Amino acid sequence: MSELANPQFERLLKKHPHPHRPFWERPALSRRGFFQVLGTGISGYALFQVARPLRLLAELPVVPISKARNCIFILLSGAPSHTDTFDLKEGSWTPASFNPTSFGDIRFPQGLMPNLAERLGELVLVRSVRAWALVHSLSQTWIQIGRNPASALGSIAPHIGSIVALEKATERTAQDLLPGFISLNAGGSQVGAGYLPVTYAPFQVQPSAGGLRNTTHPDGRTRWEGRLRVLHSLDDPLRKNSPFGQSSTDLDNFYQAAGQLMYNDRVQSAFSMTTEERQTFGNTGFGDACLIANKVLRADLGTRFIQITLGGWDHHANIYAAASLPRMAGQLDVGLAALLDGLRGSSLLDQTLVVVAGEFGRTVGPPNNQQGRDHFLQQTVVFAGAGVHGGRAIGATDERGAGIVDPGWSRGREIKSEDLEATVYSALGINWTITRRDDPFNRGFEYVPYADQDIYGPIQELWQ
Repeated sequence: MSELANPQFERLLKKHPHPHRPFWERPALSRRGFFQVLGTGISGYALFQVARPLRLLAELPVVPISKARNCIFILLSGAPSHTDTFDLKEGSWTPASFNPTSFGDIRFPQGLMPNLAERLGELVLVRSVRAWALVHSLSQTWIQIGRNPASALGSIAPHIGSIVALEKATERTAQDLLPGFISLNAGGSQVGAGYLPVTYAPFQVQPSAGGLRNTTHPDGRTRWEGRLRVLHSLDDPLRKNSPFGQSSTDLDNFYQAAGQLMYNDRVQSAFSMTTEERQTFGNTGFGDACLIANKVLRADLGTRFIQITLGGWDHHANIYAAASLPRMAGQLDVGLAALLDGLRGSSLLDQTLVVVAGEFGRTVGPPNNQQGRDHFLQQTVVFAGAGVHGGRAIGATDERGAGIVDPGWSRGREIKSEDLEATVYSALGINWTITRRDDPFNRGFEYVPYADQDIYGPIQELWQ
């Protein structure tokens, strides 16, 4: 047993090993799929329908921190080097351009990320996080669903954002036109709603200066509205209080909710951007996503969880070349700093938990023989907003960044993806110990694994 081990945690691992084998990725709801249902450019009721009440099996009497109304989860897919960024460990290999600088107790590569260096007072660097596995697809999914994808319920497990969308569905009003969960720049790393209804799937959007595509009809608004009236005149007797059951009535609601996105200035405004706005956020795909995330939350149209994916961190060779780590860190630096400024400027930062994480870290010490870094379990996760006390690090690693010497939190062990999941739920006022009894295997789906044993839990120290 390691010096930092928690006996209960070690017993869990012995009783329930966490296999690290690859698995098939499940589909998410693409923008094309979102609009393709009707074939006329309008969206689907499935993204707005509030699911019928689902039975709960159990929950523990815990008290969520309840500091956030929204969450922005930034996935740095490919896994950034923690010891070159948020857990800086200097050596002869460190480029002079990184300009390592001390900010209180934090040593930070100011030259690599100058904008974030100026905003360290808003960031908490959690340095005692350790991934379970070193396979990209496996770990990327693990951190998005907060559990082992190869476990019994891993193949049907929803994204954390889907659980948030479901839990917040009862708070939606007639003004909430957008899905509860939006994903920006996801690519192939996106996880879907698992066994939950498509209502809670991520609505995948590739930001575009022209706004949200497919929300106008090729033949014009008048023609579209005329066709919709004809449709209702023919179908309403079979759709409203349908003799064929709830599914037909749901389809009618599907069309009505979809129509609200068409020719809607508030929706278009939330997804449109000017040249000047793009410049402020870095004029990159990641910057565009940060800009849209800011605008969507500011529009307050029902979205409560936004994932932004920034891929390209898999630097096995030439990590310090201009096109490698410096380019990726530069995009993150400008985009994230502008996102924090935008949220603060619209009084949303205190209501929004921002989480920045890769799937794991990279090897420590001198670079490998290709001047790169390989996969490594140790990593750093960054938090901001929602009242977290910034300007500090939680946990500490050894002088090389290879292992944890101080977990820095109450459970006294390394922090896992499951703990990060519990932290997001707790911040949003969701009881992370809920177990549902609606999964297709009838095994009982726990929001966080082993909830009844209190194995995993939120990082309360973020707010202390």
